[in-house]
Amino acid sequence: MPFKFSLAPVLQLRKIIEKRAEVSLLSAQHEVARVRRRIDELTDEMANAYLEREMAMRNPISANLLQAKQIEISAAIEARQTLLETLQTLKLQRDTQMNAYKAAHRDRQALTELRAQKKNLYEQEEMRRQQKQLDDIFASRWLSS
Repeated sequence: MPFKFSLAPVLQLRKIIEKRAEVSLLSAQHEVARVRRRIDELTDEMANAYLEREMAMRNPISANLLQAKQIEISAAIEARQTLLETLQTLKLQRDTQMNAYKAAHRDRQALTELRAQKKNLYEQEEMRRQQKQLDDIFASRWLSS
């Protein structure tokens, strides 16, 4: 008779829950990375805008162009600040997802280990049954001869 784990459906459910938690964690990590890249891009844009403004101020320039540069810099600063705030929120969400994944992994791992223990016990019992059966066959032949 083959080994049957009575909690197999629960183990399967735990595997599904763990996989979903892993996918959510990966999604949160990708979102954090995306926002970090955008912050880096904005930082570079701000540095370029500052440099362009400084270069432009060395030459005669109209007030409109200077004001446009300053508006561009201010918009980049605001966007960067908003992204920094978003990044903090995303990091918290990522940490929450990490904790959920760890819990799901721990739950699945506990059932996997329980299954391995039960299977090991089953195999030991099966070997004992087979040995007893062989012993009985040997004893019956011994007695009949």
